[in-house]
Amino acid sequence: MAGSSSSQSQAPKILLAKPPGLATAGPAVAAAAAQFGREDETAPHHHHRSRLPSITSLNLLSDSWDFHIDRFLPFLTENTDFTVVGIIGPSGVGKSTILNELYGFDGTSPGMLPPFTVQSEDNRAMARHCTVGIEPRISAERLILLDTQPVFSPSVLAEMMRPDGSSTISVLSGENLSTELAHELTAIQLGVLLASICHVLLVVSDGVYDDSMRHLMLTVLLISWPLHILMLHAPKIWE
Repeated sequence: MAGSSSSQSQAPKILLAKPPGLATAGPAVAAAAAQFGREDETAPHHHHRSRLPSITSLNLLSDSWDFHIDRFLPFLTENTDFTVVGIIGPSGVGKSTILNELYGFDGTSPGMLPPFTVQSEDNRAMARHCTVGIEPRISAERLILLDTQPVFSPSVLAEMMRPDGSSTISVLSGENLSTELAHELTAIQLGVLLASICHVLLVVSDGVYDDSMRHLMLTVLLISWPLHILMLHAPKIWE
């Protein structure tokens, strides 16, 4: 969404960080933040999402499972000492709502969109997910919040599927996999990535006894714990 902020006809937008944080940050951060607003995703042109992120997208990880680090780096070059909080869970359990609260979003402010899009009634009725890949935001309290696309999501599975049943996403070195297997592997990869980079990882489920999430997180822990051990002892290994 481009154009002067003085235009009254523009849809409301929210920056990656709150205005006070931008005012105290360096000029490079403020200039980069001015390029990234979030449009109102209820607009008709958002109903058919492209496989490529838009120019205003801040996704670290796209729905095609590609990293786009370069779009987020300008916000980190002049800032250090962040706490990274990630979240994982199925669709419709309130992941984005929780992160909006941690961000400190005030829903009573007129003309402001939440930093993370929450599922609308239309999306819920159509069983369609809102969050794509990994969407980061930075709060004024120096929190990097990572919202993620849902795991075990029928709409994510449908978007990954080719007519022959194979996956559009290559998760194992270009190997052609069935959509069901690729969908399961992406959930594990997402969990391992979050467990490796987050200081705090919130696991949200629909009820206490969610066997699918429990089995997923057990798998993630079995994989990520050796990674943490290797990272801690890597200097000694190479001595």
